[in-house]
Amino acid sequence: METDGRRAPRGGHARLGGLCLRLTDASGSLLLGERGLRLVEFITSELRTGRDPDELNNAFDELEEELLAAGHSAGLGSYRTTPTPPTPGFQPLPGAGHRYPALHVLACPRGHCGRVEAPDDDSPPPGCRIFDQPLRPVPLR
Repeated sequence: METDGRRAPRGGHARLGGLCLRLTDASGSLLLGERGLRLVEFITSELRTGRDPDELNNAFDELEEELLAAGHSAGLGSYRTTPTPPTPGFQPLPGAGHRYPALHVLACPRGHCGRVEAPDDDSPPPGCRIFDQPLRPVPLR
């Protein structure tokens, strides 16, 4: 994702990732009033039409306030307080040869957020409720 020739921050839009995780939580943790649900619908419909998440920061601010008022102490934030350092590339084990299985994770289908899930070969990939698409496989280097 690029904006004005600049690359988006690594990991994408942080609050979009928080919303994505809240929407996929099967425990129903996104308990909001009518205004909050309208904000979620507005944000997701705007993103589906191709709008840049950074253009929706005011709506994310309002949704954050609604979540906090509803008792969600983390809002759309993450429990992490510092960015995750980049993972170094995997090196082949000595004596294991040059062939090893390709490893991958499942990530945002459009690359807008930092949501990452471990693949489960026994079930279909989890979906993104923002874009109504399955998470896409991303090879690990």
